[in-house]
Amino acid sequence: MSKKLTIILALAVVGLGIYIFGDKGEKYSPESITIAVVGPMTGQQATFGAQMKAGVEQAVIDVNAAGGVLGKQIKLAIGDDACDPKQAVAVANKMAGKGIKLVVGHFCSGSSIPASKVYSEEDILMISPGSTNPKLTDEGDYNVFRTCGRDDQQGAVAGKYIAEHFKGKRIAVIHDKTAYGKGLADETKKSMYKAGLKEALYEAYTAGEKDYSALVSKLKSESIDVLFVGGYHTEAGLIMRQIRQQGMSTVLVSGDALTTSEYWGITGKDGEGTLMTFSPDPRKNPAAARVVKSMRSNNIEPEGYNLYSYGAVQAWVAAVTLAKSTEPKKVAATLRSTSAETVLGRIGFDKNGDVNAPGYVMYEWKGGTYDYVEK
Repeated sequence: MSKKLTIILALAVVGLGIYIFGDKGEKYSPESITIAVVGPMTGQQATFGAQMKAGVEQAVIDVNAAGGVLGKQIKLAIGDDACDPKQAVAVANKMAGKGIKLVVGHFCSGSSIPASKVYSEEDILMISPGSTNPKLTDEGDYNVFRTCGRDDQQGAVAGKYIAEHFKGKRIAVIHDKTAYGKGLADETKKSMYKAGLKEALYEAYTAGEKDYSALVSKLKSESIDVLFVGGYHTEAGLIMRQIRQQGMSTVLVSGDALTTSEYWGITGKDGEGTLMTFSPDPRKNPAAARVVKSMRSNNIEPEGYNLYSYGAVQAWVAAVTLAKSTEPKKVAATLRSTSAETVLGRIGFDKNGDVNAPGYVMYEWKGGTYDYVEK
């Protein structure tokens, strides 16, 4: 193949939002098994795409160093959906028919849900490390799994915590209209109601804006003590900063989309005391110690969904090894009927494809990092 043609083909692949890493420019090889990681490699949520990519890349390196799976090395394809549902479907369609055996992704629930329909039609196994909307697995087919928890679990913890620790306070619940943000906000609200607490204000905001002063002014006029944000770190950080700029002492509570150092990068000291729900930190799991050390040696902090992506690959490799096959239905059945040791601990999946790992706990941002709330 000429150098010119190779460059043209490479550019065409990049234009589709898919990056293939193989031997000598080849896309796929019968001597290898190709898997993919698909998420927001660009756009506002690119920090989470970077977490996913780093986790899967490290898993592929480690699996290959240990001899691969079924005697074959793993190759990795990387797809970018920018957390856009239409782009997610387009990338999923491009991945289909390419011999890919596993997609670790997507991240945003609004992308994962429509993309999962494509993977179901094409018999491609999908394990999301970060999509928490219940619809993903409740409405998903045999091939859909996730290593993270669900918003009905997360919202239950957030709502109960707010009701127990801020009784008598004025609460506002806001969301960014996305499948993730609205879903989490509504589940939190439902949990608050169950505990006997009703919000003083329920609002939607538009993601991607830079000025939320009108919203913050409304929060101030309503004397809001606690603000629950169903949305992502960028907007939550801006809102928190503008809350402090208006001299308010409001406590911000949110979910797992704040598990990135970029949140503190936006808020600085204004983020002190922010509360958020997230699954137990896998970095503290002894089973993850070697991987954490390896990643840190490469200047990668395995925060957020990094290890959830690594664990997705581990679970798939364990199931493939037991099934002695990469055939999706066989692997899916094995995932549901067995459990595997991973960086997340020993995990298995229920009939819907939801992970049976521990649920959610509350974290607090302090001094530029987050840790468990002191009991």
